[in-house]
Amino acid sequence: MQEKIIITPPFTTDIIRSLHAGNMVYITGTIYTARDAAHLRLVEMLDRGESMPFDFEGQAVYYAGPCPAKPGQAIGSVGPTTAGRMDPYSPRLIAEGLRVMIGKGLRSPEVVESLKKYTGVFFAAIGGAAALMGQSVKKAEVIAFPELGTEAIRKLYVEELPVIVAVDCYGQDAYAQGRSLYEEKS
Repeated sequence: MQEKIIITPPFTTDIIRSLHAGNMVYITGTIYTARDAAHLRLVEMLDRGESMPFDFEGQAVYYAGPCPAKPGQAIGSVGPTTAGRMDPYSPRLIAEGLRVMIGKGLRSPEVVESLKKYTGVFFAAIGGAAALMGQSVKKAEVIAFPELGTEAIRKLYVEELPVIVAVDCYGQDAYAQGRSLYEEKS
């Protein structure tokens, strides 16, 4: 049985290099949410030479648009968004220092190459378990683009947020590995 792996931001190159496609890990610490509307704005800000709303170095962006919090909760359900929606923007943000992303689904070859080139990782969050994911969030605050509503950038403090290494910094893809295993057994 695999020992429980708990990782804490900021994520160093050594931490990222220690992760391999298929590893189940738990994140405890500060992460940020951003979806496609926020990603577009971030790239536009970079194009204008503006500062980012948070320092990308060693941080993780969770592709999620959380539901409003119920009384006594930091946040409502917070399930992952399909990562492919961020693919047009991700290589640029990765080149600017963003190394860790959390979402669901496949990534484009350009994103995988950027993860390899800049030593990054893409985690898959558990789709369909948004309420469970929300329970890991202990604090939440909007830090940028409040006019975007659920797509605003939020700073979250999470405890043992469960994720799986979907694409590691070596270009290994857990989705492709799973398909290959299935085909071998068929």
